[in-house]
Amino acid sequence: MATRVILVRHGESTYNVQRRVQGHCDESNLTEAGRAGAQQVGMALRGLPFAAAYSSPLMRARTTAELILAGLDANPSLDLNLSDDLKEINLLPWEGLSFQDVEQQFPEAYLCWRDRPHELCFQVPTANGMADFYPVPALFEQAKRFWQSVLPDHLGDTILVVAHSGINRCLISSAIGLGPEGYTAFHQANCGINVLNFSGGLGDPVQLESTNLTAHLGDPLPKMRANQRGPRLLLVRHGETDWNRQKRFQGQIDVPLNPQGQVQAAQAAAFLQNIPLDRAVSSPMLRPKETAERILQDHPHLTLELDSNLREISHGRWEGQLEEDIEAAYPGLLEQWQKAPETVQMPEGENLQQVWDRTIAAWDAIVASTPVNDLAQIPTVLVVAHDAVNKAILCYLAGLGPEHFWTFKQGNGAVSVIDYHRGGDQPPMLQAVNITSHLGGVLDKTAAGAL
Repeated sequence: MATRVILVRHGESTYNVQRRVQGHCDESNLTEAGRAGAQQVGMALRGLPFAAAYSSPLMRARTTAELILAGLDANPSLDLNLSDDLKEINLLPWEGLSFQDVEQQFPEAYLCWRDRPHELCFQVPTANGMADFYPVPALFEQAKRFWQSVLPDHLGDTILVVAHSGINRCLISSAIGLGPEGYTAFHQANCGINVLNFSGGLGDPVQLESTNLTAHLGDPLPKMRANQRGPRLLLVRHGETDWNRQKRFQGQIDVPLNPQGQVQAAQAAAFLQNIPLDRAVSSPMLRPKETAERILQDHPHLTLELDSNLREISHGRWEGQLEEDIEAAYPGLLEQWQKAPETVQMPEGENLQQVWDRTIAAWDAIVASTPVNDLAQIPTVLVVAHDAVNKAILCYLAGLGPEHFWTFKQGNGAVSVIDYHRGGDQPPMLQAVNITSHLGGVLDKTAAGAL
């Protein structure tokens, strides 16, 4: 039985507005916009059967959690549990200072924080003198403690966790096997919602169903950073097919969208209708091509580019088959695919490394061929592909290998947002993953398919 965790960042705070370092400092509280955002989260999460709620004890997070709980039609006896392991990162020498002051007063440390935050080190007093303190690795250990203490008590439950940007990043990254070097992989907006599905405790398989959802706040996509220097890419999975619904392996058999898939493509188009698009690339297969063409009806100035390296994984002799057919013909191989996918060679098809190589080559080529000529007009690129292809891209961008193939969920018609905020030749940030708000709510209710 899976444990579903709804992880939320606190609402906008006074220090957020003032661009001041918060950390452990508890002198910052919610603005009116922050309180409104928390209430919107509560509305978005109505109907979920929460068994428990946890929050950082710091005022900005605790108030957010209280406002969310007040807006839920949940059990009125649901208590809010405060945990010090959900406190924000400890940046004590900087707390209360503006980021501009930090940059001026601590230029080398600030550059380290911006570019290599896991290497930032402070000298702190101890009983025996001074000692090195690395805030990001310490925060990762804190995140692990929280998971280890809470998950065993909630097998099969849905729980709410409300905390801060830094600790939320560490909670997500530690859950999927990333270390401190992955601290900047995932963005966390004020009142952004994340959904994580744990199969057991920390170290057992976990699925990121979605990250940093903001549509409930009136923002379809998370905002770009003010100083963004590289392109934004929108990664979309095609709409549903009959074979998705039947849980039949598709691979490179060219199955078109079914009526529900056409609806999902229209919903994705409406979701992105007011987003300026500068380029569009798709797998040449029918299901993503039809999805991309529907989206581009609202962007008629664009010509759709087709890239064969974005086509779906070749399942070989599995294509057109149901799981029971595959198990009968290849006993044990389907279970191996589900547990250790990187070790499976599809009979007369591909293995994951082959998919990885061609998919990443296609992605990197798209990024490299999308120059930023004007920082006032950052280009946005639409990329439409498939479940396995998108999973490979997201793993690559997060710093994970093929053994983590099942980490990211990709719903039919879902949108993910990737920003190269420091430039196209620097590591990107996953701004949001698997947005399905336009398809019916916070949770991904699209067909699971057979992958």
